[in-house]
Amino acid sequence: MVSPSHEAMHRIFQHDPGLFSRVSRFLGVDIPRPIGATALPTDLTEASPVERRVDTLLRFETAEQGPFLLAVEAQGKKDPDKPASWAYYVSYLWTKYRLPAALLVVCQDYATAKWAQQAVSSGPPQLPTLTLRPVVAGPHNMPVITDLEEARADLVLASLAAITHAAEPAINEILKTLSTALRDAPQDVADPIIEFTAQGLGNRPANRLWRNLVAVDLSFYKSYISEEIRDEGRAQAGAEALLIVLEQRGLDISDDVRGRVTACGDPEILRHWLARAVTAPTAEAVFEDE
Repeated sequence: MVSPSHEAMHRIFQHDPGLFSRVSRFLGVDIPRPIGATALPTDLTEASPVERRVDTLLRFETAEQGPFLLAVEAQGKKDPDKPASWAYYVSYLWTKYRLPAALLVVCQDYATAKWAQQAVSSGPPQLPTLTLRPVVAGPHNMPVITDLEEARADLVLASLAAITHAAEPAINEILKTLSTALRDAPQDVADPIIEFTAQGLGNRPANRLWRNLVAVDLSFYKSYISEEIRDEGRAQAGAEALLIVLEQRGLDISDDVRGRVTACGDPEILRHWLARAVTAPTAEAVFEDE
């Protein structure tokens, strides 16, 4: 049961909200006198469930300091709403698990990394109260792994290096080193790294290089992503061969024909069209009866 003293110690501020600014000088802070104040509902329970999901949550055990939690967030661009969400995550985890909670934000560009690592406080400047200080991994501090032995020693770190440097000039060398290092890795080790790297590069130009490297350097792997990458490589080669045959025969290649050929991702269909292209009277005839 809540004691009267407990109630008095906070309700007095409801009675006279301006009291806080007058008390602040004894607290060593300078809070401006308010020009207006409103008492808000004290029940912070959500009226309806609000979905809040951290990207990845890990619990670590340590011999020196005991267990702690790590929330990992991937951040692709600046988002003014994120610091409040991150603060919620950390405070909620602290409350729920009663364990120290840390936040790691992973970025792929310098501007986002610089923004994400700034300390953000929930209170006014004089009373920061709850301050969020994420640790940030990005191109500014992740290693550029272009040494083969270094990549072999930690393939996952080498993959993260590729992901965080996806837009940097060194990415081509990083990817070549990683693909070479993966040649000696067991398939169950290499498969997830191949996939993480492909996904992490997104739609950046480096993704095309990675897929070509996998298609050539890692052709002996049979994982889903590896097969998908190799199919893309074969499709691209088939499309190029088909267009070359049509050009060498002196046939007119319309934009529609060129677009249909380059958009096809099935190597077998392209092989079928290539066989027709050898004798077809027009480029459009390659697609007849289809």
